Amino acid sequence: MGGVRTRRRAERRERRRAARRGIMVGAAAAVVAVGTAMGMVSAAAGGDERGRDTARTAATSRPPTAPLPARPSLSPSPSMASKSPPAPGASPSATAKSAPKRPVAPSPAPTPDGGLLYRHPDSQVIDWVRAHRGDPRRALIEARIAAQPAAVWFAVHNPGEITREVRTVTSGAVTAGRVPVLVPYAIPDRDCGGASQGGAPDLDAYGRWMEEFADGLGSAPVIVILEPDSLALSDCLSDADRAARNAALARASRTLKAANPRAKVYFDAGHSGWHSPAAMAGLLRAAGAVTSGDGIFTNVSNFHRTADEARYARAVLGALGGPARLGAVIDTSRNGNGAPPAGAWCDPGGRALGQAPTTRTGQARIDAFLWIKLPGESDGCRGAAGSFTPDYAYDLATG
Repeated sequence: MGGVRTRRRAERRERRRAARRGIMVGAAAAVVAVGTAMGMVSAAAGGDERGRDTARTAATSRPPTAPLPARPSLSPSPSMASKSPPAPGASPSATAKSAPKRPVAPSPAPTPDGGLLYRHPDSQVIDWVRAHRGDPRRALIEARIAAQPAAVWFAVHNPGEITREVRTVTSGAVTAGRVPVLVPYAIPDRDCGGASQGGAPDLDAYGRWMEEFADGLGSAPVIVILEPDSLALSDCLSDADRAARNAALARASRTLKAANPRAKVYFDAGHSGWHSPAAMAGLLRAAGAVTSGDGIFTNVSNFHRTADEARYARAVLGALGGPARLGAVIDTSRNGNGAPPAGAWCDPGGRALGQAPTTRTGQARIDAFLWIKLPGESDGCRGAAGSFTPDYAYDLATG
């Protein structure tokens, strides 16, 4: 019986992988590189494309070259889908040194949100800007990407270190008088064993890690994007394992809010090209999002237009049935031109930066537009997965 269960689990996993690449359901993945945001913390030094990570000891450590999470999309491009990503650890230096194909004069940067959201001062894009003052792409990349506030990812299970790493970010935000966006990403069985597999060894360990995470939140306002893909990509789990994960997510949100009542905790709602609003609402309800959180997040690392995501988010919230205080945040970092043609998931061409991060959306029940995936950090085709790739960043900035 053990062999049968193992074989069935492997078959389910392969079906999921195929589905995410558009083989079974026309879906594809937009990969979130570990180094999203203005400096991802608790990262690994030498992760490979399977997502192997080792803990760092400083909140300002550099991200690994490992992709984080793959998520289905109804919009990929066959030309990109068939392109093989570089070998693990491949150097993006050739990309970094190449001249832009179409130099343009720097255009005005997107207007930040009145300084309300925090720009973490340590990131790959900021490092690149500092090291390439004479590069003709530098001014545009600096103005349109490096200057923007974005999320900070915590993707390694590192008990004993995570409190300090979180506190480094939250205290920096307090000093700046701004609100940080934090992304805990250490749920067990992460990414259904796919490219971003990893996380805590079990849910008990995850619960303890989240308690330490919460200890670093401080008392000022903070936005928490709780475990991308943890709900929308949970159908590879058994019913019992999914129920246990749901309980762990509800407990994590309660822990975060008990540690800092001013924290806003948002649960995973996939995106508008994935689950129906009713189906997604069912997943969210089972995970305690209605009673334990402040709302939902959508479009992380994806490309769907903001208007489509806003309609979808309100439909999900409506299907949840309240309370009215629940809102939504949308990742707008790369959705300026909408989703790519069917088949693309890896650094698809023709994309553009989306709306600048802001908490002033002017839309009912949409709390913020955020840059959760940092533009220019490769999915693994234009550069090594997770690395800042200036050609790609330039294309997004001029798209």
